[in-house]
Amino acid sequence: MIDTIDFEDYIDTLIADKESEEIEFKSAKGGFPRSFWETYSAFANTEGGTIVLGVKEKNGSFSSDNLTEETVVKYKKVFWDNVNNPNTISRCLLKNSDVKTIKYQDSWLLLFYIPMADRTERPVYRTQNAKNGTYKRGYEGDYLCASNEVNRMFADADITTPSDSRILTGFSMDDIDNESMQQYRQLFNLSNPNHPWNVLTDFELLRKLGGYRTDRKTGKEGFTLAGILMLGKTHAITDNECAPNFFLDYRHYDDEQTPKGRWIDRVYPDGTWEANLFQFYRRIAPKLYKFVPAPFVLSGDTRIDESEAQVSLREAFINSLIHADYSVNASLSILKYSNQIVFSNPGTLLISRQQYYKGGESVCRNKALQTMFMMLGKAEKAGSGVDKILKGWEKQYWKKPSLSFKYQPDKVELSMSIESLLSNDIRMGLIKLFGEKINGLDYQALITLATAYSQSEISNETIRPLLAIHRISVTILLKQLCEHGFLVATGRGRGTKYHLNRQEASADIASLDANIAGTDANIASLEANIASTDANIASSKQIKIGKRTKPEILFKAIAEVCSEYVTLEEIATKTGRSTGYLKDRIIPEMLRLHIIERLFPEAPTNPHQKYRRI
Repeated sequence: MIDTIDFEDYIDTLIADKESEEIEFKSAKGGFPRSFWETYSAFANTEGGTIVLGVKEKNGSFSSDNLTEETVVKYKKVFWDNVNNPNTISRCLLKNSDVKTIKYQDSWLLLFYIPMADRTERPVYRTQNAKNGTYKRGYEGDYLCASNEVNRMFADADITTPSDSRILTGFSMDDIDNESMQQYRQLFNLSNPNHPWNVLTDFELLRKLGGYRTDRKTGKEGFTLAGILMLGKTHAITDNECAPNFFLDYRHYDDEQTPKGRWIDRVYPDGTWEANLFQFYRRIAPKLYKFVPAPFVLSGDTRIDESEAQVSLREAFINSLIHADYSVNASLSILKYSNQIVFSNPGTLLISRQQYYKGGESVCRNKALQTMFMMLGKAEKAGSGVDKILKGWEKQYWKKPSLSFKYQPDKVELSMSIESLLSNDIRMGLIKLFGEKINGLDYQALITLATAYSQSEISNETIRPLLAIHRISVTILLKQLCEHGFLVATGRGRGTKYHLNRQEASADIASLDANIAGTDANIASLEANIASTDANIASSKQIKIGKRTKPEILFKAIAEVCSEYVTLEEIATKTGRSTGYLKDRIIPEMLRLHIIERLFPEAPTNPHQKYRRI
């Protein structure tokens, strides 16, 4: 992805950002830095990141080491010699394409893109001692992990033994809350009225759900962590054998973002209810549903009780319950403000941030808990839960749910903001500026333009939290919108600002409308013109077309070029027209008239886009 953007702009952005959780600069004036491997471990065990060799820091400012090309080539060899040596680091995660030798201004730099290690690969550690060589990335740089953090990484890496399948010693049916058990059975019956499990005893049903199991290797049997967490009594859940740090907390604040004042509603283990996951869900779900009221909707003769936004909240809520690491010394909390809800659960995410937003992929830490909610019709499997979370929010054009991570103790936070980013007025304003091209844009591009419409200017930093994507992805998106004539950029690097290309957009549309009005450009007559026009041009040669050629003749010529999928640059070369003129004034109209089609119809701004005649 880095290959598609300007390296100097990228380096400028990194230096302007200084060091963060995802970027670290290291001086290499005195040789390959020993601290490199600690940062390598930290990035691999956290979210990945970029290490830049050849930049030194002094008094909060960054400058180049002025390394020579010969020196960085030497350091590159040092890296590859050591990354495959288990005495240096436990695992090599990089490909050749992840190491870049770059000339920046008058010196040379070495860039390393360290990916987040898969859960089965963690921990990644220095030397051969995981307990004394595993690092993570925190707010203030790399820190050495405690033994309990390392143990949790090893536990997460073991895909054969879900965390909630742990068999507890000394627990019985007396530790199961009878009211919770009966309420669960009622909901189970409503969701599965003809299911054979409905006739089972409470104990047999728990066994089927994974709340009680037998270890076939050891013969040990008993109630599992999942069974007690889901339906157990409070004192049983907080027993040292089970989850002594277990604490559920819901707070509703009356302000917008921070709990400046006292909460106006709170649910926590106060002794008035058995604080298990099932009872917490029953109490909190209705409160969350009120956050996004559902209109009365009928599908045929059936009333739809949940809006897509409500489904998003439900899935986010249940995800926080079933993906939590209940061995971590941290509480599971839901904080509700006037404009957002924040779901916070203990533990780390078992997939990367990119995989999460991509959807369709999920690794569940607590499979029995997932099954228990699924059997109530309240949870999705195989990553579709994340898909529903994002879909419900995007459909409303609300700010994209934002995922963040906290450490010491480990926490995953999902912030779901009800912040409208695309009102009808903004959409109509964008259509007035750019025409129907707006309707072909994807969510990310549309939200970016909507923000530029409502603000005087935007930047990478203002767009990134709205879309919840990496800064590099934002950079690429902004460049593409500039290339397609939607935005105009001023400045460079971190200081680059963007605003709507209002003047050119208006001029282009007026000119295009005038051309279309002055020609008989309906599809039928266009086909007749194409059939009757001399086609003595070969697609491999430039087509000779006058500068004042009528649009239908140019359309015909382009159709000839597009016998197979070709790029915009190829069309421009063979027709003698600029890419800007074609992409802003000609190609959109040919798409509207169904003369040509895109190779990637769902991604109009794809940098590898091509066109073919229909």
